[in-house]
Amino acid sequence: MERPAWAPQGIDISVPSVSRIYDYYLGGSHNFEVDREAARRAMEFMPGLPKIMQANRAFMRRAVNYAAAEGITQFLDIGSGIPTFGNVHEVARRATSDARVVYVDHDPVAVAHSRAVLEGDEQSAIVAADLRKPRQILDSPEVTGLLDLERPVALMLVAVLHFIEDEDDPKAAVAELRDALAPGSLIVVTHASYEGVPVTQDEAGAAVEVYRSIRNPLIMRSRDDIALFFDGCAMAEPGLVPMPHWRPDVAPEQEDPYAFSGFAGVGRTA
Repeated sequence: MERPAWAPQGIDISVPSVSRIYDYYLGGSHNFEVDREAARRAMEFMPGLPKIMQANRAFMRRAVNYAAAEGITQFLDIGSGIPTFGNVHEVARRATSDARVVYVDHDPVAVAHSRAVLEGDEQSAIVAADLRKPRQILDSPEVTGLLDLERPVALMLVAVLHFIEDEDDPKAAVAELRDALAPGSLIVVTHASYEGVPVTQDEAGAAVEVYRSIRNPLIMRSRDDIALFFDGCAMAEPGLVPMPHWRPDVAPEQEDPYAFSGFAGVGRTA
């Protein structure tokens, strides 16, 4: 298999990656045939998967604008993926010119491309780290150098928590991050769920099984379970809702049915 010039040395391009699959769904070009093959297999059962990813991105942009309107100028985006048009720093900068953004991902391709995109940008940085190790993130020179955790931060956890298995205790990881943030910080979450998916649970389950087969299990949680990630927070209106219903730009009834797969919410720390 020929290695593209943009692929960092040392990564195994025969193994699919969820961030590169996500890039493919969004129409990006930084993915390999092995990623596209896995994506197409999942789409055999849920052809609207790209619509779900687009709904995640649209919610992220609305949440960033909401945070900026609330006076927040610092963003910590964990599981940020491969940069595509309309990333957090671009949206935030349009809303507030002094926005500071730290991205975090453990995919080497995502990290390499983020570094390339952010080169020369002194208000943004990328950290190679894993959500399951919050201290690694919080103690990184990028976070300590760019963000002031004594002031409110928007913690972005968009389409990432459903890749953390229960045995790795994602709720504890989120709680540790939350407790490190100043009062008035925001926790921004989207999460996959069988609730709202416009196909049978068997069909959705078959798509989930594709992720398990590539050693990136997709953990579908109920709305009640997702709500636990907001422990200790006051929910911003309208609460934890299907993505198109969170402060929509367009009428939800105009959205693709797949956009309602999963939940989104923003909580404010006490």
